Amino acid sequence: MAFAEGIPGERGQYNGKVTLLVVLSCVVAASGGLIFGYDLGVSGGVTSMDPFLKKFFPYVYRRMKEGTKISNYCKFDSQLLTLFTSSLYLSGLVSSLFASTVTRVFGRKASMLVAGVAVLIGSALGGAASNLYMLVFGRLFLGIGLGFGNQSIPLYISEMALPKHRGAMNIIFDTGVGIGVLIANIINFCTEKIDGGWGWRISLSMAAVPASILTIGAIILPDTPNSLIQKDNNLEKATRVLQRIRGTNDVQRELDDLLKASSISKTTKDPFKKILQRKYRPQLVMAAAIPFFAQMTGINVITFYAPILFRTIGLRESSSLLSAVVIRCFNVGCTFISMFVVDKQGRRVLFMLGGIQMLATQVTIGGFMTALLGDHGGLSKASAYVVLVLICIYISGFGLSWGPLGWLVPSEIYPLEVRSAGQSITVAVSFFFCFLIGQTFLAMLCHMKAGIFFFFGGWVALMTLFIYFFLPETKNVPIEKVEQLWKEHWFWKRFVGDEVDDSIYKLDK
Repeated sequence: MAFAEGIPGERGQYNGKVTLLVVLSCVVAASGGLIFGYDLGVSGGVTSMDPFLKKFFPYVYRRMKEGTKISNYCKFDSQLLTLFTSSLYLSGLVSSLFASTVTRVFGRKASMLVAGVAVLIGSALGGAASNLYMLVFGRLFLGIGLGFGNQSIPLYISEMALPKHRGAMNIIFDTGVGIGVLIANIINFCTEKIDGGWGWRISLSMAAVPASILTIGAIILPDTPNSLIQKDNNLEKATRVLQRIRGTNDVQRELDDLLKASSISKTTKDPFKKILQRKYRPQLVMAAAIPFFAQMTGINVITFYAPILFRTIGLRESSSLLSAVVIRCFNVGCTFISMFVVDKQGRRVLFMLGGIQMLATQVTIGGFMTALLGDHGGLSKASAYVVLVLICIYISGFGLSWGPLGWLVPSEIYPLEVRSAGQSITVAVSFFFCFLIGQTFLAMLCHMKAGIFFFFGGWVALMTLFIYFFLPETKNVPIEKVEQLWKEHWFWKRFVGDEVDDSIYKLDK
């Protein structure tokens, strides 16, 4: 059985180098990752703080403090509590579909600007919340920001970067996600200690910092050449921007490919309808499967509810928040490793290694907690820290693979004519399962108990096999040439045909 492994070496490359403008553009755009990560991490921390629970979720607080006969796994089970966390992702799902039109018609920068402003509004509402409705309303605005940001930012980075550096530059976004979660955990750990019980307000409002960076960046940075040609047909401006970001005047080869892709995209009036055509079947499957599998790794068990999970196994409030900081350090470290090796070793190798690592640790954690943690009482301190070490190993596997690659791969596989629609589907599917898992996890934890780790472990095994059999290697392939890989793949060529564009095999002169 033959697999498409990508186009090796430096074939199909364009002229250019890494310029300061590209780096600055990617870093500012990746501040959107900081927003996403911060919102992921902050909610789990504040929902483990006693003052926050007493003010907004008194039923959960009383049950946690007084319900000694309630199972360890069920103390935090509250639909209102999960609604606070998951409402953000429902809002993000809906807004990401609207973002597709804005990104295609008005450009990548326009969607990034909407994202920054919406998050500024949401963080202000959250920090000033006086009742549950105001709290949830703030989360809905944050979701709008994440929907627009996650739809446009990975596209922006992939279109700005050179093909041979696209993987590393795109992973900057996920690095931002990891750093955002880490910062949220550190801030939660510090604000939990503030006298007066108002520290959670600082935690919820601090999302305004990366949102400000994104908003300013969206105003001053150029749009991508792909977007300028697609929305304005402004060839002169697109050429100038392309020369600036490549650091050379010799950009005709890349410009020709952009013009060819744009001419095809202009015949597309309804990209959501077009992506349903048979020849886009592999992209459509990946647009749904990759974000679905990324959520089914079980990472949100850790990201949303790490402090709650650690309190479940017997750690105190402060210790649980500190433990969440520790595991995020491991995640960020492994995401940096992924950034440096993804364009050398390729996407598939990292998917395989990360999958095996996550599967092994999830099965081990599930077995450990089944054997040692009953419905009542807690683990010994030594046992609790063994679980912490295992979770660190698990999350480092995610940081090496599905964390960064779950955003990178979808952003680089769509032809220009369906690129905005495909990315919207990716973001919508991701947010839908974020919402579903966020809304059901505490109930799942209550009913499945330690078996929840085996549940997600089974999905990790399945997704690793899926990547092995169905995803071609995309490293070093120009973004407007990636569609040729499907024509070589043992399975997908029956949908898209086996005619290959020979130009991608010509070495640069």
